Amino acid sequence: MTALAWDQKGERVYQAGVDRGVLYLPSKAVVWNGLISVDETFNREVTPYYQDGQKYLIHQVLGEFEATLKAFTYPDEFEEIDGVYTKKGGLFVHHQTPKTFGLSYRTHIGDDIEGLSRGYNIHLLYNLRAIPDSRSYSSVGGQISPMAFSWRLSGIPSIWGYGYRATAHLSLKSTDLLPATLTYLEGVLYGTPTTAPRLPSLQELVYLIENPPVITVVNDNVTITSSGTDIVLIDPDTYEVSGANVISLGFETWQFTYDEDP
Repeated sequence: MTALAWDQKGERVYQAGVDRGVLYLPSKAVVWNGLISVDETFNREVTPYYQDGQKYLIHQVLGEFEATLKAFTYPDEFEEIDGVYTKKGGLFVHHQTPKTFGLSYRTHIGDDIEGLSRGYNIHLLYNLRAIPDSRSYSSVGGQISPMAFSWRLSGIPSIWGYGYRATAHLSLKSTDLLPATLTYLEGVLYGTPTTAPRLPSLQELVYLIENPPVITVVNDNVTITSSGTDIVLIDPDTYEVSGANVISLGFETWQFTYDEDP
């Protein structure tokens, strides 16, 4: 048997930072620059029960997703979601009916070897409503302090899989996903040169992870030798590959690696 050992090299894992915010609307997705923080709230409640002076049961009520989002700025498209409607000529009508939206953001995973290059989590939030916090406008002095905007987010949970509670929050961990699956999902979330970015439904997201994408390789002079990869020759210049590790190198360029059988 092996004894437990603490603080092994590469096991000092931590999380830090937030970036790559994306606001998802019914018709399009836009970048959300200026994110400061997303403070998630775990609003669980525990109720103890006693009998004859002894605690015999603890009942835990699981809460729903809530968070506070802070940012120095927000996309113009968020105005209408926040209840500010735009009229022609620069007129804005406040205190209107807010709308539902989706959101994604990325948090980093680091360790004592690779730093924050170890990986990241992509958080996906569905069916959100935002309630703005108070805003204070102050006179400008010798030093300018940008005002931070803040909203309290609340999500309407959706049923997405048998045996699980409905939820409005899912996340993707880059270090656990197949590289090809991660590349494909990021193409869906952030867009590609040929496809618009979008927020997939919860059911679609689960399906894509459980059924990794098949990659088609087109090359006039390609040679693939690997018993660890499922390769199908479609025509003399087209190969259909599944089970490959793929890294995007830029526009229409990918690097493929294959896990050989031992």
